[in-house]
Amino acid sequence: MLIRTIVAALLAFSIALTGAAPGHAQSGNRGGSLPLIRDAEIESLMRLYTRPIFKAAGINPKSVRVFLIDDPRINAFVAGGQRIFIHTGLLTQSKTPNEVIGVLAHETGHIAGGHLARLGNELDRASVTSIVGMLLGAAAMVGGAAAGDANAARAGQGVMIGSQGLAQRNLFSYQRSMEASADQAALKYLTATGQSARGMLTLFDKLANQSIASLQHADPYVMSHPMPFERIRNLEVNARKSPHFDKQDKPELMLRHQLIQAKLAGFQESAPAVFRRYPKSDQSLPARYARAIALYRQGDIKNALPILDGLLKDLPQNPYFWELKGQALLESGRAADAVAPLRKASDMLPNSGLIQLLLAQALIGTETKANAQLAVKLLHKAQNSEGGTPSIFKFQAMAYGQLGDVPRAELATAEAALLTGDRKLAVTKAKSAQGRFKTGTPEWIRANDILTFAGRK
Repeated sequence: MLIRTIVAALLAFSIALTGAAPGHAQSGNRGGSLPLIRDAEIESLMRLYTRPIFKAAGINPKSVRVFLIDDPRINAFVAGGQRIFIHTGLLTQSKTPNEVIGVLAHETGHIAGGHLARLGNELDRASVTSIVGMLLGAAAMVGGAAAGDANAARAGQGVMIGSQGLAQRNLFSYQRSMEASADQAALKYLTATGQSARGMLTLFDKLANQSIASLQHADPYVMSHPMPFERIRNLEVNARKSPHFDKQDKPELMLRHQLIQAKLAGFQESAPAVFRRYPKSDQSLPARYARAIALYRQGDIKNALPILDGLLKDLPQNPYFWELKGQALLESGRAADAVAPLRKASDMLPNSGLIQLLLAQALIGTETKANAQLAVKLLHKAQNSEGGTPSIFKFQAMAYGQLGDVPRAELATAEAALLTGDRKLAVTKAKSAQGRFKTGTPEWIRANDILTFAGRK
């Protein structure tokens, strides 16, 4: 049914002016899962961007998470409660931090306005409208067929199609009003935090220009968003009233923005593409950052290390340069050499679970019991922020194995298997672990919980 399609497409509010559904980002991924990217540096910057916006909106910053999707298109959306999803394309194609902050402010408007919950109510009403129309149409069709009236039967089909079209239009009308509401809320938050709305306008204008061809003959009443240029005109009138409209991003924030763009290029693009974008003649920090990543990823750690050391000499207080050096060494098979830079990064960011996880991996790679014990401690600490990450338990199992602690290695393997959906392995390992622990101990209880969860269908 058409309404079911609408429900699937509209369970999130997206900034894409053509109403692109977030489900498009799932294409080509096994199991339909979103291709999420985890990175300590990018996530830290998103927290920096959102913290004042959330506070201005009356939202606890700790209650909202920002997720990064590997997709080159400009888009962002809210889904599943207080979760904001942004495409890598938003970061790579935005010229300033202010453009990204404007989008995050817009998505915050959806959260603060409770739009997802209210959209559910609208979907319920739309479904009722459709069902009633289907019933009336079916009755007309049956009655017409019984009377031998082909025209009446065709009229019944028209009622069915028309009722669904009306439901769709009502739903889109509601969503357009919510988009306009989120736009105005974003202006309010940006003004309250002393930031400009110019970036939001610039980004929306870019999206509008990209969508000109596809929207040339579009019916505005079947759009999930206001028509692009009308939306921008309405925003600009109020945005220019702000005393902060001409305010520029701080140089240090611009640098961080450019560094994450360089990082994404280094990891996502081919080495030749990176070298074209960031030639040797460009000796800026972002350019060297991108080239170092591209070099080590193609196996040239020998030439990557001098660049990384140069970055650290210029900006030794940047923990992510230390993290990258450690990661490059670790992935080049030099686990022992990776420990020192990763420990430096972890000391600078003691609450970063992702860096703790990387350091633990390096410690395990040294294959010494002393480092395995340190790795276990780090992995338990990393669970505070990364508890649902399967690799935490995978590396716990390896560390416990090096320590000769078979029961805990089996339990950790069961945890990892459960998180990755391998129920058979989870049951096997949980049974083995449970039989090795004393009944009633925390480990025995956890093994029992895994058996219970893994046994559910």
